[in-house]
Amino acid sequence: MSTPRISGRTFEGTPRADGTVGVRDNVLVLPSVICSHIVAERIAARVDGAVATPHDHGCAQLGADNEQTRRTLLSIAQNPNVAGTVVVGLGCEEVQSAEVATALESRGVTVRELSIQGVGGTDECVERGVEAATELAQSRRTSQTVADLSDLTLGVVSSDLDASTIESADPLVGHVADEIVDAGGRVVAAGNERLVANPDEARDAATDEARDSMDALLDRHEGHPARATRVGQFARDRPFEDVTRAWGENAVSEVLPYGERATLSAGLAAVDAPSRFAEATTALAAAGANVVVHVTGDGILSGHPLVPVVKVTGDPGTAAALPNDIDLSARRGAPGDLLERLVAVANGEACLAEGHGLTEFAITRVGPSM
Repeated sequence: MSTPRISGRTFEGTPRADGTVGVRDNVLVLPSVICSHIVAERIAARVDGAVATPHDHGCAQLGADNEQTRRTLLSIAQNPNVAGTVVVGLGCEEVQSAEVATALESRGVTVRELSIQGVGGTDECVERGVEAATELAQSRRTSQTVADLSDLTLGVVSSDLDASTIESADPLVGHVADEIVDAGGRVVAAGNERLVANPDEARDAATDEARDSMDALLDRHEGHPARATRVGQFARDRPFEDVTRAWGENAVSEVLPYGERATLSAGLAAVDAPSRFAEATTALAAAGANVVVHVTGDGILSGHPLVPVVKVTGDPGTAAALPNDIDLSARRGAPGDLLERLVAVANGEACLAEGHGLTEFAITRVGPSM
């Protein structure tokens, strides 16, 4: 017997000019390069409602990697949970802060920009950055709107393919993913190892409109030796439907390169991102996810600076060992429990990773950096 579907869930969110709804209302302090990430963190630490996204990129990267970093930073700043952005650069990097700010402004993002070299050094950059971030924080919209499941863009990443994950956690998450799509919302799912390991099934899982994009994803990975990961190995040894249960039963309507924003109004999008938590969640946030569900059999605890991350496990040992870090045990919970938790988090309740202040931000790499 199928599990009954749940309906009628609403929450208060922050409306954005592009029609999306934020479930958080943070000012983003965005380093354009590794060299400015400490300054960005110092700025964010001094401004209530500001978050920073420190990363190891933006300098001495080669073509495709340089473009992917730029694309990801631009999309991250357009996430619905971001009220405005302060871009912080060094001044001599490949991904220039001024260029990023100009591109964001052209896309309607409220943005301020400064560079360490441009303003006269680290201390001056911190002080001016605090002023800019404070200004943006004080000018945030105070009005909220009543939103429902059609306003959610749910990010899904399942970072392992352990038996407990496949048997209990992934199906539970997949049911909620279907519920959100049925309500008119969007699901963006990471885990390209599952697609690369099963190319024929991946093509069959895409709609006619998305098949060319799925072929492009598979072509990007063909001939490139994948990292030796448990997920990649397990994905080759299991049926496709087993390794994608967390995505739900809908066909893939859109396939996104890493760092690209989703454009579908409703449905399921597959993101060309690995299952490694930090890199996957950054790609999901870039795609537009305003909340993420992370399935973890072994108990990865970190969250993300921009999007609340609800942790689900199917492993009873992990659930028992980490009761204050795992939001839901799939062995004890039902789809309705997860949906209720998601709506509560969308309504402003802190998920457990947020409560602990645990965040990771990472951008996956295409090739080597110098």
